[in-house]
Parts: sequence; structure tokens; C-alpha cells
Amino acid sequence: MNYADVKDIDSANGVGVRVSLFVSGCTHHCKNCFNQETWDFGYGKKYTKEVQDHIIEACGKPFIKGLSLLGGEPFEKANQKDVCELILRFKKTYPDKDIWCYSGYLFDKDMVEGSKIWTEYTKTMLENIDFLVDGEFVDELKNLRLKFRGSANQRIIDVQKSLKTGKTEVIPDEQVDKVCGGW
Repeated sequence: MNYADVKDIDSANGVGVRVSLFVSGCTHHCKNCFNQETWDFGYGKKYTKEVQDHIIEACGKPFIKGLSLLGGEPFEKANQKDVCELILRFKKTYPDKDIWCYSGYLFDKDMVEGSKIWTEYTKTMLENIDFLVDGEFVDELKNLRLKFRGSANQRIIDVQKSLKTGKTEVIPDEQVDKVCGGW
């Protein structure tokens, strides 16, 4: 897997101050994507154990609330193994910090067993992600007033609650800070 960037301090991609990994590779190709260069699976640098070590270390600062995974597309089949390993190591090291993940795939359609993106890692990833922003960016639905989303079709999902209840638990904008442990 390649990655485009690691931001050691990021407050735009989830509640609180976070560390963010931008993976390379995305087949969605959303019109006016903010990160088009990451569509290419070969873009950026090779993701290595040293990069993973850096991310884990950066997440250890007391003011860091958690880890955010973006892209590109973390749920592309080619990215899932490395993303899953990072997720598991992060959760083992920081069980009280959260993970946000951004995906153009839909939680209740594309991330179900037997779907086109399902791999041996998908279930484990979902079992350890706290909040998922799902859905492709749709330029015609762009709305800068939305919290942590670019277009009105995208949803913030409480993944752990959804897995427990068996239904997609979408967090309304007015409850994001409260539900996701805001400041």
C-alpha cells in the first residue's frame, strides 16, 4: 500500500485533535474530489512498518483524541490488509482513543459480507472503527456547513452501535459532538 500523507495534528477529520493517515488508491473518482491525486494506487510513498510506528507514536500525545483514516479509499481491497493491521495495533495501544474512517463505500450495502469489497479484513476493520463517514462525495450536494462531511448524502455512522443493533445508526449533525465525545 502507498500513502499520500500523515498529518500528526488534524482537527478537520473527526472530533478533537487527531492523527490522520491518507492512503493512496481509490476507484470512486468523485467529481471535484478534494484529493484527486490519491486515486492512483502508486501515488505517494510506500507504507512501511516505520510509517506505522510513527503514526502509533504520534497518537500517544495526551491531546490526541484518536486516529482518522482517509484517502484515497481505506476500504479498497488493496488497502485493507495494511489498514487493518494499523487499526488493530492502534486499538491495542490506545483502547480509550477512537478511530474515524472515511469511505465512499456504503456501510449497509458495500461493507456487508459477500459484497465486492469484502475481504478477510473487512469485518475486523468494522469491529474496531468507532465512526464511519460513508458515501461518495457528490459535488451537486456539497455543503460546507455539514460537520466532518463534504456532501449531504454522506453519513456519520456509529459503527459499534450499528453492529450491536443490526441497523445503521446514523448520527445527526446536532448530536455529533455529544455522541462522538466532543470537547
